[in-house]
Amino acid sequence: MSSPKGVKAVENFDLNQYLGLWYEIARLDNRFERGLERVTANYMLNPDGSVKVINRGFLPELHQWRKSIGKAKFIGSPKKGSLKVSFFWPFYGGYHVIALHPEYRYALVAGPSRNYLWLLSRTPRLETAETESLLNLARELNFPVDKLIWVNQDE
Repeated sequence: MSSPKGVKAVENFDLNQYLGLWYEIARLDNRFERGLERVTANYMLNPDGSVKVINRGFLPELHQWRKSIGKAKFIGSPKKGSLKVSFFWPFYGGYHVIALHPEYRYALVAGPSRNYLWLLSRTPRLETAETESLLNLARELNFPVDKLIWVNQDE
């Protein structure tokens, strides 16, 4: 569940600021989100200190909303943005916040390998300069940014 080699999770992570609704701006293709638009992730604190994760997306070809509910826990220190998440217990996957706006307006998240990457924002759109900054970092870390899927957030 570690992050990809050479990729480090952010330090001084504050879960309380990270909680809430995030819009998926872009992602690398993965089977569990294939074809989805208007994707969001909502993070809420559970009484046991773990994080409830609700991922939601619209599948236009079927005119259906899809929802997945999972649970995330820190891997090590809660001051480091490195968690493990499970949507199918007992299986967990890595969730590593590798870039984060100081006011938690946007984030770059990696999975357990360079085949998993998400650009997230508190709003359905991300400014061009912010997007470019995240893309440049992802390129430097050898993620295949040319394969990113740009998520339609229009209703």
